[in-house]
This record gives sequence, C-alpha cells and structure tokens, in this order.
Amino acid sequence: MNFTVSESIEFSNDILKPISNFKNERFEIVICPSFMSLPFNYQILSNLVKFGAQNISHNHGEKGSFTGEISAEMLVNLGIEAVILGHSERRQHFFEKDDLIKSKARSANNQGLTSIICIGETSEEKRLMQTDTVVINQLRNSLPETFSHSNTVIAYEPVWAIGTGKTPTAEEIADVHYKIREYIAKVSNAEISSSIRIIYGGSVNPKNAKDILSVKDVDGALVGGASLLEKDFSK
Repeated sequence: MNFTVSESIEFSNDILKPISNFKNERFEIVICPSFMSLPFNYQILSNLVKFGAQNISHNHGEKGSFTGEISAEMLVNLGIEAVILGHSERRQHFFEKDDLIKSKARSANNQGLTSIICIGETSEEKRLMQTDTVVINQLRNSLPETFSHSNTVIAYEPVWAIGTGKTPTAEEIADVHYKIREYIAKVSNAEISSSIRIIYGGSVNPKNAKDILSVKDVDGALVGGASLLEKDFSK
C-alpha cells in the first residue's frame, strides 16, 4: 500500500526503458501492484513483464455477495497471471492462517493463476532454532492439492529479515531452500521437486541480490522495499 495510481503510472513509465533493455528468456519478471493500479500498469508494461496481484478472495465462487473482495476470475479476466499469498504482512496484520492461504491458493490454481506462497519464521522462532519446523509446517498446511511445479512458486521470506536490512547467511538460505525442495519431493515426486521455483525474499537489494541469487536452490527473488525505487529495482 505505497503508490497512488498516478505514482504507479509514473513508476511504470520510469522502468519501461530499463526493462525493455533486459532480454533474457531464462528469467521472468513479475510485478504485483495494488489492485487500484493493476489495470494502468498492465497497459504500460504487459508486453515486457508478467503481472500478479498481492492477494485474492478465498471464496471459490466466480461471483457472489462478498462486498469488497477480489476473485481469481476477475484477475484472470484482466490478464493477471500470478498472485502473492500468505505474505508475512497478511499473516501478521490480517491474521491469515495456513488453511485460509491454502483455500486462496486452490482458488488461484483452479482459475489458472500461479500461486506465490510465502512462508518464513519470526525472529523468536529463529532464536529458538525452530526455523525448519516452522517453515515446513507452514508449507505443509498452505499447499493445496492442486499445486504443481507449473502453478506454484514458493517464497521463503524470514519475517525477521523483511525491511530490516538483515539477511540470513548464504548457508542458511541454502539449507532452508534445500529442506523445502526435499519436502516437495516427499509429497510429490522428484520431477516436481527439481522443477518447482523456490525464491528468497527479505531485504533483497542491489548490493546483495547477486550473492543471494547465486545460492544453490534459489530460483529468484521476491523484492520488497527495493522495488519502490526505479534505480534500485532496475539494478
């Protein structure tokens, strides 16, 4: 909840040139603006990037008496291809639990959206050395039965690293991503486990992005604060 519509349009125009100069079929860029800005950003950048939303309703019906909600069908109709679910801010400030996130992911997948499912431990859980337990439990309880390597991205975002400037060590990031991939292999198969995208989020910035993206099993980055400034995001 940062940009007004006019600010978001200005940002889209600012990043238009640097993104157009970046051509690499091995990578995808997905931008997830606010609901208000999505249609306007889409008109400017949809030929260059994919678009996602920051949340959707958990109601499975295509339409209904759910005032204020946004359905997966509405997003697909606009051309949106992905949605962030279970972000730590949604879990913390809006008290979203794993079963609600699973329901939203099921709705997203059923409409053809890619679910970007966020999981991660708090500073207290890290202090108590509960990272692996917390992360795997969140993953187990948030993944719908509809998940696959083609419709799901898993984002490991330690809560204590978001917006703090602190990041786990490369070894810690590698260990958690390995544990996630190992769990996926147990509940699906080796092909899905090796193909599913697992990305890291939490104080990713131009200075540490290269190192983080070089870590084994890290397939990308969920960029937060550094995506608010064109010069940072472009780098």
